[in-house]
Formats: sequence, structure tokens, C-alpha cells
Amino acid sequence: MPGCVFGLLGPNGSGKTTLFRILTTLLAPDAGSVTVAGSNPQSDGHQVRAQLGAVYQDTALDDELTVEENLRFHGALYGLKPADLNKRIDELLARFSLTERRSSYVKSLSGGLQRRTDLCRGLLHRPAVLLLDEPTTGLDPAARHAFWSILLHIQKQENTTILLATHLMEEAERCDEIAIMDRGAVVTQGAPDDLTAAMGSDVLLLESDTPSALRDHIEAQFGVEAHVVGSLVQVTNGDIHHLMGSLYEAFGELIQSATIRKPTLEDVFMAHAGYHLEGGAARFTESTLQL
Repeated sequence: MPGCVFGLLGPNGSGKTTLFRILTTLLAPDAGSVTVAGSNPQSDGHQVRAQLGAVYQDTALDDELTVEENLRFHGALYGLKPADLNKRIDELLARFSLTERRSSYVKSLSGGLQRRTDLCRGLLHRPAVLLLDEPTTGLDPAARHAFWSILLHIQKQENTTILLATHLMEEAERCDEIAIMDRGAVVTQGAPDDLTAAMGSDVLLLESDTPSALRDHIEAQFGVEAHVVGSLVQVTNGDIHHLMGSLYEAFGELIQSATIRKPTLEDVFMAHAGYHLEGGAARFTESTLQL
């Protein structure tokens, strides 16, 4: 949906980085199709790159150049005319509270200010789609909040579609829609509140020294789906309050403690992909993606 913030959640090896490489024309998909702002990354690579902005974990800035020099360099790469580039730089520096740092060398900036500068770079040519790959890695909570406040204001003002890869649930909750990926496939997708509501009214967490054995017993005897999350067994369907009593009667010797609480987005992630935290390279199943 144009102008939305779409989040990607998934364990290492789930395919997030592979997807970004496909979108940025660096890698051809094994199957399926991809469209970015109406163009095919494989057949219309130049047009797709002109429509994309990207901000990664590591900034794409030259430490030995000033903030303004970095922006002018990237503006020239996109063929922006001098008058338009001057106006856009002034506009973004003001929006990101960087006007007074325009002559500062990037290496002298804090991590938060470097992130803001890199976001200015990604937005310089007014991209239709902005790719953000763990953009707030290393930032403290205050800097992360400031980054997001500015980003969402720009996104709404310019109707930019944002595709965000993150492992932070608080960032995923800011998204209009998220997709949880596992081993190269989308395993569930929807608005964060809808995905959380689908888990039911409560989630049961059982702590055990033998969580895998407890999960197997629960699924075999009670026919409910359970997931191992570290030393915990997560149960999200059924009558949780009644089920907990029955579980203690049947497997009390395997249960150290039990907690019932309202489900969170992290519970959604763990139910769909948290059980698979290791694996080889992702291979995408055949699908269609339009941005």
C-alpha cells in the first residue's frame, strides 16, 4: 500500500537481507516476481534504483567529508540539478535539526546525528520507496525515538512507502503492517494489532527444565499447538485458564512455573518463527511482491 510503513520480522537466515538485495537489483529472485513503484528490478534496474532510497545498519557516508559534502555527492549521483539540490539539502537539514552541523565532518558526529544524516541521504532524491535495514542499531532509546519521530513526519508529508527490517518489537509495532518471515517465506502477515488479537485473549508460558519434552506431551495429550522459546513452552490456543490446571495435573513434575498474560507482538513472532533461530541461507518460495 503506497505511503505505508511495512515491517519485516524474522530470525537470522529468514531472508530479510536476501529480499533487500533483490529489491535493490543486486540479486535475481529464484522464483516469483517483484515490482517496485511499478517497475521490475531485473528488467528496469535503472528506473527502480531511481525510485529507491536505502538506509542500512552501517551508514553510507564518508567520514572524511562534511554533512553537506556527503549530501552533495549523493545528490550528484542521482543527477539532481544544483538549484533543486540546494533547496532539498536546506529543507532536509532543517527538518532533521542538522543545519548547524552542515559543515561538521561526519566522523565528529554522534551515532544519532550520523543516522539522521544518513536518512537525509536516503531521502535526498524523494524516493517512492525507502528501505530501512535495522536503521536504529546502536542508538540509545532517546536517539531512536527522535529518529522515528522525524522519519514518520517525513513519511506522511511526502507519502513515502517504507519497508523496514527490524528485530525490535517496539519498531515493528509502529508499522501499519508487518510480515513475519521464516526460511525464505512469509509465515504470517497483517496489522500488528490484528496479529496479536489472533493469538487469543491470553498466552500461557510454562517454564521447564525439559521444554521440548513438555511441548511434545502437551501436543500429544491435549491436541493444542505449543512452541519452545528457550526454557519456556508457549501455549496460545484453547481455554488457557482451564488448560493450565489440566497441564499441572498431567505434567506437574515437568513444570517449574506458569504465567498467564495478554499476548504481545513478540508472542506472535515466537509462535510463527521463534522456534527456528538458526539455519542456512534463505530460499524464497514462489510469490509476488509489489511495493
